[in-house]
Formats: sequence, structure tokens, C-alpha cells
Amino acid sequence: MDLSNLKYAAGSRKNRKRVGRGGAHGKTACRGHKGQRSRSGSKRRLWFEGGQMPIMRRLPKRGFKNFSRIEYQVVNVSDLAKIQGVEEITPEVLHINGLITKKSMPVKVLGNGDLAQKVNITADAFSKSAITKIEAAGGRATTL
Repeated sequence: MDLSNLKYAAGSRKNRKRVGRGGAHGKTACRGHKGQRSRSGSKRRLWFEGGQMPIMRRLPKRGFKNFSRIEYQVVNVSDLAKIQGVEEITPEVLHINGLITKKSMPVKVLGNGDLAQKVNITADAFSKSAITKIEAAGGRATTL
């Protein structure tokens, strides 16, 4: 036995029923009588609503999406206190310790909580309160 003679188990695969090709389901072939959907090649757009004004045209456009916005992964100063035995904290260290989920997204350190130990941290952005708390503890905040 090799790859060239593999076959599905008997009865595990069922052929698709081709209606309107003779045999069972003659005449209208399960399509009902007349109408757009009974014809061959009939397709309507998913959002087509029978000719009435579609919902995407009935409802007004709202809001604004800023495409130049940078979305940061947030780490608080209190979270940095949980990391032990590391001299330099980088995004890789934060990822290993489960404080951020993606390495590719930028990291911002916020000043929520207290910091007792000295930490040297490298991140993409810092809040003013985070910088003051890190430096007050004797650490260093470096921006990538």
C-alpha cells in the first residue's frame, strides 16, 4: 500500500445531487415555479433587498477612522514590579513574562501603580507619570 492507491472508506463520501439532469427531481428540479431563482445562472448580490433602498444607503454615514493612529499595547508601572531578576526590560522580556501578547505591536508604559525596585526599561512610548516613577525608583526609561 502506498499513496497512489489510497481510497476513502466505503460509504464515507456521498456524491452531490445534480438536480435537473434527468432521473429524480424532474420538471422544476426542486426550484419551485418560475421566478428569478428558478432560472439558471441566477445570482443576486448578498445585500440586495428586492429593489427597496438597501440598508447601507438608508442609514447615514457616521464617524471617522484615523488611519495614522498608532495602537499601543499597554503595560503599567505596577506590572514591571512583577518581573524579577532582569536588568534590562525590553518588549521581548515583556512578551516572555506574558505582559504583552504581540511582539510586532508597539509598547507603551503607563504610570498606574507604584514601583519600588530599580528597573531599566526600553519601550516605544512612555507617559510622563511613568517616566517620573521609574526615575524616582532609580531606573532608566529608554525610548526605542
